[in-house]
Amino acid sequence: MEFRIQRAVQAQHQEITELVQKVWDGLADKEWFVADGPDYTFRTLTEGKGLGYMALEADTGILAGVFLVTFPGTDPENLGYDAGLPEEALSFAAHMDSAAILPEYRGNGLQYRLMQQAEKDLKAMGFQYLLCTVHPQNQFSRNNVLRQGYQVVATKEKYGGYIRDILMKRIG
Repeated sequence: MEFRIQRAVQAQHQEITELVQKVWDGLADKEWFVADGPDYTFRTLTEGKGLGYMALEADTGILAGVFLVTFPGTDPENLGYDAGLPEEALSFAAHMDSAAILPEYRGNGLQYRLMQQAEKDLKAMGFQYLLCTVHPQNQFSRNNVLRQGYQVVATKEKYGGYIRDILMKRIG
């Protein structure tokens, strides 16, 4: 299968939310993925708080997967605090926030491709640190992120009590 990766526009927030929910509904272990709600996705895309990416099947245009990046700034939830970044570096940190790929499209490297496109854009925007969280037992996502040069900087409870590895990559 061939896919194209494109930046999402504000009007696609509902489409992204629906795909994320569909992926979450199909998970056997719900602790592995904390699904973002429609308000979060809407605010991320419409208030300049992040970027969205979509993987579309090239021939049909069917949405196969999505990826969200957020810009936490000095918000207390910035993973940069967990990584030990100094206060002045926090505005240069982006969260590689959520990847969701429909089961029938998994195995095509879409999470990797979505993250690579986001990294390219974020570097051009002046970001220097990319941070993300992964459930320690989610080996597919964890290995995918490690393969891209991220390193585990902490393991702790996040998102209301879920254990997560916190990973960081410096791009600046």
